[in-house]
Amino acid sequence: MIFDKRTHTFKIAENCEINADIYGLPSEKLRPVVIWIHGGALITGHRSGINPYQLEMYLNAGCNVVSIDYRLAPETNIKYIIEDIKDANSWVQEKGVDLLKIDPKRMAVIGHSAGGYLTLMAGFCFNPRPKALVSFYGYGDIIADWYSRPDPFYRQQPLVSEETAWSAVGNTAISEPPEQNNRGAFYLYCRQNGLWPKLVSGYDPDIEPGKFNQFCPIRNISRDYPPTLLLHGDKDTDVPYQQSVAMAQELARFGVEHELITIKDGGHGFDGAGTKDPFVAEAFAKILSFLKRHLA
Repeated sequence: MIFDKRTHTFKIAENCEINADIYGLPSEKLRPVVIWIHGGALITGHRSGINPYQLEMYLNAGCNVVSIDYRLAPETNIKYIIEDIKDANSWVQEKGVDLLKIDPKRMAVIGHSAGGYLTLMAGFCFNPRPKALVSFYGYGDIIADWYSRPDPFYRQQPLVSEETAWSAVGNTAISEPPEQNNRGAFYLYCRQNGLWPKLVSGYDPDIEPGKFNQFCPIRNISRDYPPTLLLHGDKDTDVPYQQSVAMAQELARFGVEHELITIKDGGHGFDGAGTKDPFVAEAFAKILSFLKRHLA
C-alpha cells in the first residue's frame, strides 16, 4: 500500500520534543482519524511500534492514523504523561483540517497495553471526547493488587536489583527510548516488587489511594463515556484479563455502549502475529465494523 507518512513535533516540554507520525492516503475529502497510542508500561515503547498490518487495515477502512509519542516514566510523572496525550488531542483538533487532512470530529483512539490504558484515560480526559475507543489488553485500575503487589509470574524470572533497575533509566525527560537500552529491567523490577504505581506517580497506593482516582479510568466512567471495545486474552500473564472484565461491568452499569472481545487462550500481545488465528481475525472484523459505525 502506498501512503504518505509525515512526522510533526506537537509539543516541547522539559527540552524534550514529543512527536507524532501521520499516516494518510491521498483524498480530496477529509478523512476520520485514529489516534494510536503505543504500549510499554509507560516506561518504554515508541510511536513507530504500530503493527504494519493493523495500520493498513485502518487506512483501508478510510481513516488516517496519528501515532503519538509521550514522555516516558519514571523520568516523567504519570500526571504529565497524561497531559502529553491530552495535548496531542488538542493539537489534532487544532491542526486536523489544514495540516493533517482529517476531520477531528470523527476521531477514535486505539492503544495496546499501557496504550490501552491511556486510551481508556482518553475516554474522560479528552475534550472533545473521542467518538470511539478500542483498548487492546488495557487496564482501568492501576493500584489493584496486580500492579501494587509483587507479581508471582514475574518473580519466576531472575530478580532485578534496585541498582540495576535505576541504572536502566535516567534523570532527563525522554519520549523515545535510546536504541540500545535496558529499560525493561526497570519494569521487571517494578513488577517483581509491586512498585509500579508508586514509582510512576510518586504516591504510595497504601497510604494515599485516593490520589490515584484521577489516574484510574474505571473510577471516572459516566454516561458520557465513549463507545468502547475491549480486547483481551484470557491467558494474559502481564495485564490480567479481569481488568477488562471489570471495565466492561462498569461500562454496563452506566449504560455505555461497549463490548468485551475475549481471545480464547490469548496472551499479552495476542494480535502481534496477524490474523491467522480465527479468533483474532474475527476480532479485527468487529473493530473495523465498530469504527465504520462510529466514525461515519
